[in-house]
Amino acid sequence: MPLTASEHCVVILGASPKPARYAHQALRLLDDMGYRVVPVHPNFDQIDGIPVKASLSAIQEPVHTLTLYVGPERSRDLIPDIVALAPGRVILNPGTESPELEEALSLAGIPSERACTLVLLRTGQF
Repeated sequence: MPLTASEHCVVILGASPKPARYAHQALRLLDDMGYRVVPVHPNFDQIDGIPVKASLSAIQEPVHTLTLYVGPERSRDLIPDIVALAPGRVILNPGTESPELEEALSLAGIPSERACTLVLLRTGQF
């Protein structure tokens, strides 16, 4: 039986409080659709009233989806934390593609896809 939206924990790595940013738009849409959203950013305590984690290692619950909004130059140092988080899948949004990260995920048995979270949500493919 598939999980309901509220049973999905979705982590947004590179969350932003700026409404023009795609990471913020994804946070709003995921929250509006009933997903449990966990934004991650070291410089914010909350975004739109949603508590923010400073790092991936601060997350203590199972993660269904990690959606990435940081480029490969930033994600490179986070690869061990991403693998340790062991999400059910990782979405690499446009501009976040990283062969190094994708290889590490593959070796760890973590599915990943190059896709746009906003498009997946709006087309019922999330």
